[in-house]
Amino acid sequence: MRRQFLAGVLALSAVAITGVMTGCSKPAEPPKAEAPAPAPKPKKAPTLEDTGLATPPDTARVSILTDKGEIVVELDGKHAPTTTANFLHYVDTHKLDGGNFYRAMKSGTGAGFIQATANGFTYPPIPHEPTTKTGLSHVNGTISTARYAVGTASNEWTICVGDMTYMDAGRDPKGDNAGFAAFGHVVKGMDVVKKILYGKISTAKAAPGEWQGQTLAKQVKIISAKRVS
Repeated sequence: MRRQFLAGVLALSAVAITGVMTGCSKPAEPPKAEAPAPAPKPKKAPTLEDTGLATPPDTARVSILTDKGEIVVELDGKHAPTTTANFLHYVDTHKLDGGNFYRAMKSGTGAGFIQATANGFTYPPIPHEPTTKTGLSHVNGTISTARYAVGTASNEWTICVGDMTYMDAGRDPKGDNAGFAAFGHVVKGMDVVKKILYGKISTAKAAPGEWQGQTLAKQVKIISAKRVS
């Protein structure tokens, strides 16, 4: 009995010692913090190649025949290749035929711009080419794309009367400051452009998406648009 008692005491002592040693053991190391995820690589700015459009020539002339007369524009495919290629796509597929000039925005005395839209089907929007990249500017006779957000330009464009350089990139810090994409200029027919600008403005309430006091009472029809030498 004494031997059994001593064995039990020794067993209990062993458990107690083990518990003390366990309680005094070095605490487990905290899990290592995971390495932060690598910063995403900046997206490559879309280019002409991304659109699938044909590379335009360095310069190209287009005759826009309207029911007010002819306007000839020279496009700058060297400095604004994507915007030029997009416009020529509409020209070559005859999507400008049957389009119209519907807006006349007057700015001061004898200045402003007119805006036109293609007819029917719209091709996908194109990447934006700001004037800070192309080196072009919205001076008298400049043809430029119309857009909402950056990268939404597609089938509408404007022609400036007088210098409208506020439309260049970097001139609107309250907005996206990207301006509009100039891509050429009028070489013939500024008298027709001015005739459209000075056209009668509708007094009716502007429809959604239109501009009050800038919608022409009678749209000016584009009869045809084609490349010329």
